[in-house]
Amino acid sequence: MLTTSLKKRMLGVLAVCALSGGAQAQLTQNLTLHPKALALGNAVTADPPGIMAIHYNPAGLTKLEGRQLEVVLMNIYLDIDADFSAPDGYEIFGIDGLETDPMTGEQRDPVANSSSHTNNVALYLPGFGILRAPPGPAVAPSAGISINPPGSKLTFGNAFFLPMAAGFYRDKNDPGRYMPQATALQRTTYLSPTVGYEINDKWAVGAGIHISHMGLAADQYMRAPNLLLGVAETLQTAFNCESGEEPLQPWLALCGGNIGPWDDIGVLSLNMQETVSPTYALGVMWEPTDWFRWGASYTSEADMNMKGTFEIQYTDDWSGFWQRLNNSVLGAISSAILSLPSGAPREAGNVSMDLTYPQHFQTGVSVDVHPKLTVNVDVGWTDFKQWDAFNLRFDRNLEFLGAARILSTNATQSTLSLPLGFTDQWNWGFGLEFHATDRLDLRAGLEIRDSVIPDDQRQILAPFGGANLYSVGMGYRWDRDTEIDLNLSYLQSIETIPANGSCNLNCDNITNIIYNPYAGLDVKTSLRAVLAGLSFRTKF
Repeated sequence: MLTTSLKKRMLGVLAVCALSGGAQAQLTQNLTLHPKALALGNAVTADPPGIMAIHYNPAGLTKLEGRQLEVVLMNIYLDIDADFSAPDGYEIFGIDGLETDPMTGEQRDPVANSSSHTNNVALYLPGFGILRAPPGPAVAPSAGISINPPGSKLTFGNAFFLPMAAGFYRDKNDPGRYMPQATALQRTTYLSPTVGYEINDKWAVGAGIHISHMGLAADQYMRAPNLLLGVAETLQTAFNCESGEEPLQPWLALCGGNIGPWDDIGVLSLNMQETVSPTYALGVMWEPTDWFRWGASYTSEADMNMKGTFEIQYTDDWSGFWQRLNNSVLGAISSAILSLPSGAPREAGNVSMDLTYPQHFQTGVSVDVHPKLTVNVDVGWTDFKQWDAFNLRFDRNLEFLGAARILSTNATQSTLSLPLGFTDQWNWGFGLEFHATDRLDLRAGLEIRDSVIPDDQRQILAPFGGANLYSVGMGYRWDRDTEIDLNLSYLQSIETIPANGSCNLNCDNITNIIYNPYAGLDVKTSLRAVLAGLSFRTKF
């Protein structure tokens, strides 16, 4: 009985950590790179922005003359909310989640009818893990240089940038701490040697190698509101554990610690990284006339073997329950047969996971529909369908996996497979650029960002479905050698997930093996992101 509960709990915990890498990916692409791109809805494959053409379309480097330096500062403000409400009949194994707990004198489920809120940004610091930024906006920097020798058709470039970055942290008593309390996902490209070649006046091509670091970390509080822990709490009540007496001792002991659907089990910390993860980028641009441009770019996938460490610190109640159970006759026999937990207060070790950074293709056009107005349109595709499942490997046999393998084909004593079922999406971008003067351009853009997460796997870790990115901005030529770009962008996504609507969040099915810390609750999520960026590019 409790074996399934433990299995369900632990599979979910690790699923959350893995999903911190996957579920946020679609949202975090291309949000921290360049103000011009954001201001034009990321529709810049045919009109790549400065030195960051290295990322958007390496053929665009051919538009840069001489030696140039560019620095970008992107300010990011996140506002993440989740509301948890109890529907009529909210209970676990006949236990009303809104009743008063006789042991604590408080509502049984402290999360029900509460709200979670955070606007704290977290980053991944290579070699360290989660870096909690001060409350308020965080800054994501990038920089690069380009060199075009006089009279040469070749332009060389190199840049540092963050093609994917997301992270946040909550207060330790926030009701959203079960998914998770803190997390960070980040891909940092620290070397990107790239060359653009101007074939003739109409055609240009480019290619580059991007060498990146990928990091994923999470700190997670754990609980398991499911039917089988409801059974455990009912038995503890029947055994009158509050009195300190156990009527079936020494045959069976269930009063070593208070466990139940809404009690904390422990805290998990996971930190994984890949320090050298190369991809290659290819690009082409075609300008048959002075008013029409077409571009296309492709960035390869990267097969990674992410490695790191994990630690699970159990609560005294959880450890005490299993220790006392194993000291009883029937408990010892059951543990020997079923590989039940021994009640260790802590488990720690090394963990690894094969992960593919998905390939990406984008193409678009830039059309001067009027001497004063340019229209950009892009469509892009990212191969997130590869993330059908994450497979975790541990460097030792773990007692919770020993229990899980009895009831799940996705687990052995040292491995765990977590199904995700992500999908591919084609996203559209639209940009308008009004040439107010020969020195000032005004911009506006829209990017339609569809979610890659199936409806039945939504969660508050990545609180978004489809979302639109709205942007405005400007470009200003300070002098003949210097250009400044600015943007202000806004993204919002609201999701309503009814009870049992997502088995990564709030299912209460006894056979469900994916983590559901908010089982039986209706959940509404809201994500708002504001991005304000500044870039400075000059010749040197």
